[in-house]
Amino acid sequence: MKAYRFITALGACAVLAFGAAACGSDDDSGSSSTSSSSAQKGGTINGAGATFPQPIYSEWAAQFKDAQGTTVNYQGIGSGGGVAQFSEGTVDFGATDSAMDDDEIKTAEKKGSTPVHVPTVAGAVTVSYNVSGVDKGLKLDGETIANIFLGKITTWNDQAIASQNSGVDLPDTKITVCHRSDESGTTKNFTQFLANYSKAWESGPGVDKSVKWPTGTGAKGNDGVAACIKQTEGAVGYVEQAYALQNNFTYASVKNKDGQYVEPTLEAASAAVAGANPPADLRFSTIDASGADAYPITATTFLLVWEDQCKAGIKESTAGLVKDWLNYGLGDGQKVAEQLEYAPLPSDVLSKAQAKVDALQCNGSPLKG
Repeated sequence: MKAYRFITALGACAVLAFGAAACGSDDDSGSSSTSSSSAQKGGTINGAGATFPQPIYSEWAAQFKDAQGTTVNYQGIGSGGGVAQFSEGTVDFGATDSAMDDDEIKTAEKKGSTPVHVPTVAGAVTVSYNVSGVDKGLKLDGETIANIFLGKITTWNDQAIASQNSGVDLPDTKITVCHRSDESGTTKNFTQFLANYSKAWESGPGVDKSVKWPTGTGAKGNDGVAACIKQTEGAVGYVEQAYALQNNFTYASVKNKDGQYVEPTLEAASAAVAGANPPADLRFSTIDASGADAYPITATTFLLVWEDQCKAGIKESTAGLVKDWLNYGLGDGQKVAEQLEYAPLPSDVLSKAQAKVDALQCNGSPLKG
């Protein structure tokens, strides 16, 4: 497993401080010791949504405030909450780990504009566990993972696990499933992977941001699931890589569609995104991507903004700051992605995302950032 590479004062703050402004200066006046005063715009923008990218968004918020004095208040409430608050107009931007579906788009358009999906980074959703004596990552295929989360496999020495892990001394410890209790894009991505390999999952709990879990303990956010795993002997759950590294979890290598067991590394996440061919609206998924080196539970996360910010009720000055924030994430923000174990966007996807940002409007005219 890779070392936890981002223990710096700023990086640790990004992971541990879940209010983005906590990592920045307490001075909202727009002054900065690292930027010239002429570059300072000040102001505040508010966003909410996915916990999956929260560590990197907190890092970006700190650096963005240093760069132009603008505070980004981002609340990690889950993708479902992010889509809802964005659609209701209670935040300036939303965030989700799974693209809005057609019905969600139609609901959001009642605000007077069309939602735009801006992909930002990708990362691995790990199958992390807490089993004494098993300090090496197990190998698990999709069917086995589905049967664990269906409650059909109840002990760690079950033959389905043992057959994939020759030579590993597996205990008869009872398995406790930890899952999300809130509406989560990470859940939708994870359940999509399970459904791809299990008809019982596909026809049972199904694929959504929130499902009726057959077994286990619910917790809010990636951080909540991580706490559940850490506190429970025999636990297993799905958490984003940064949270797994933060908690020093042991996690599985997962069998991909090419038949290879792949560890959830940065390189494997990048391999999954490399083959992405997004549609024009950029609503795409990297779950179960092709490629021998691709980690199969790799999620791409999105920021949500309005095509015409002002028609959706956002003030032009605030809309300009939102555009600045997006430009930062697609520019300098990409340079720090790997430090927090996220995969930056490949050049073709990045250029399409930038084109979406460049096309943002205010009352039908190009939006100035």
